[in-house]
Amino acid sequence: MNILVTAGPTREYIDPVRFISNPATGTLGYLIAKKAKEKAHSVVLVAGPCEFPEIKGVKKIQVESALEMKHEVEKIFPEMDALIMTAAVSDWRPVKKSGEKLKLKKSWTLKLVPNPDILKCLSKKKKKNQIIVGFALESTNLVENARKKLMDKKLDMIVANTIKNFGKFTGSGEIFMLYSDGRIKNCTGFSKQVLASFLLKEIEKLQR
Repeated sequence: MNILVTAGPTREYIDPVRFISNPATGTLGYLIAKKAKEKAHSVVLVAGPCEFPEIKGVKKIQVESALEMKHEVEKIFPEMDALIMTAAVSDWRPVKKSGEKLKLKKSWTLKLVPNPDILKCLSKKKKKNQIIVGFALESTNLVENARKKLMDKKLDMIVANTIKNFGKFTGSGEIFMLYSDGRIKNCTGFSKQVLASFLLKEIEKLQR
């Protein structure tokens, strides 16, 4: 299979030295890309800022902002069999990036605009034989909110995580995998390595 994986956070710059981001490490995305390559799949990894070494045989495209990630993913997606969107894309970006370092102010209001929903954009272009997997990070109503995203974005699968599993947290929170046919799998307690392997197996089943 030709598999496209996104990983890590994005950075939305306020000025040359300050940005909006999140604590995503990119670990799961890198594990999925590595395991997919080990299983002889052709893999492209579009990654935000992450501290990981290159994966031999995996084409890596480095990006920073949500708009950069959207641009690269949209170019590659038409030739892919599956997209696994693990990246924690920033929901907002500053209306304007200052070209110079901003000086300290006593009070300051930063105006933000929403970033495009990459998965929702791609689902409109999805071909019949393509698989799209999304991730939902929720602090309340985990399964209900994930199911809504699964349907709204017309995904094949979605992995629902609590914030306890995000970034460098302990990984003690609930994890569920929801499928477009209504099935749900409780993956709570899975390590990131186990979750990566399980997810790939499920995608391979859908492609048979």
